[in-house]
Amino acid sequence: MTSAAVRSLSGALPPRPSTSASAWVLCVRMRRVDGEGVGGEEYAGVLGLLDGLTPVVQPLPPDSALADLHGALRHFHRTAPELAALLRVRTLALFGVDCALGLGPNPMLARLAAQDARYGQTVTVGQQPGAVRRFLERRPVTDLDGIGRKAARLLDAYGLDTVGRLAAAPPGTLRRILGVRPGREAHERAHGIDRTPVRPGAGARAVAGERTFGRDELDPGRHRRALLSLTEELGARLRGQGQVCRSLTLTVRCADRTSVTRTRTFAEATAHSAALTDAAYAMYAALGLQRARVRAVALRAEELSGAERAHRQLSLDPEDDKARRLEAVTDQVRARFGPGAIARGTLARGTWAA
Repeated sequence: MTSAAVRSLSGALPPRPSTSASAWVLCVRMRRVDGEGVGGEEYAGVLGLLDGLTPVVQPLPPDSALADLHGALRHFHRTAPELAALLRVRTLALFGVDCALGLGPNPMLARLAAQDARYGQTVTVGQQPGAVRRFLERRPVTDLDGIGRKAARLLDAYGLDTVGRLAAAPPGTLRRILGVRPGREAHERAHGIDRTPVRPGAGARAVAGERTFGRDELDPGRHRRALLSLTEELGARLRGQGQVCRSLTLTVRCADRTSVTRTRTFAEATAHSAALTDAAYAMYAALGLQRARVRAVALRAEELSGAERAHRQLSLDPEDDKARRLEAVTDQVRARFGPGAIARGTLARGTWAA
């Protein structure tokens, strides 16, 4: 289907009586109905549908996007949940893509809502301060934009481990703990204030994936299998896009809603799945989780650059060359028959859920 046809579908909405056009941002997470990640054509198709609703669309490759719906509400005279429902139905009908949708008054809240949403579901954060407070108060502070591991450790030392406690702290205290600007921004975001605009066409410089277990998982072997499936997926995506990454970040979400994060920087930028797997396993082992109840694991390949500009030191290990040749053949098979056409035997039966 051409982009013009996609736009005409959105533009053909019949008008309704005028409604108030409050600020709404939509965050879309996508996957195919068979549970596989979206391909380039499918991703572009969904972006085309979003472009038909609003020109303010920010791609977050490989499977997410943000859209500012303010103008769309005025143009179509529809509510934000109605436009979200329309988008979900059309992505299914046109591209076989299922969506998890988050609606909020700003990008940060929309992204958090989309993280909470299951595929086929829309989670909405209301505009009222009370609704925002209830949505945020029990979350760990690391859910807020700009709160990294170091800042989270500092805040935790003062008992400010949840967004609700952070919001209740005096602004002056946060400035003393984190610094003037970070403290001010942390105070604002704890109250649901995000001044970051949706940037049209500004793609993310990272490729990410997540595996959520069907139940809180204790078995380290299953944790490692989930990590293996992620590194296979991220490696294939990077090679398919002609990119390599310089660093890999692991995030483990536990049953008590806490999360831990580790980052590994490579000596050489890579898209080799084996290198990604070794790094992911090493970070996981360093966490020393032992009998932790894990809800989800996520990997994010960062500091991307074009593969043509990457340098690889020659290896005298024949097994390494064999693995890379096998990887190239595997990529060709998947490109022709789909991402699920070939997989490692240990990944034949996943233990994670959508």
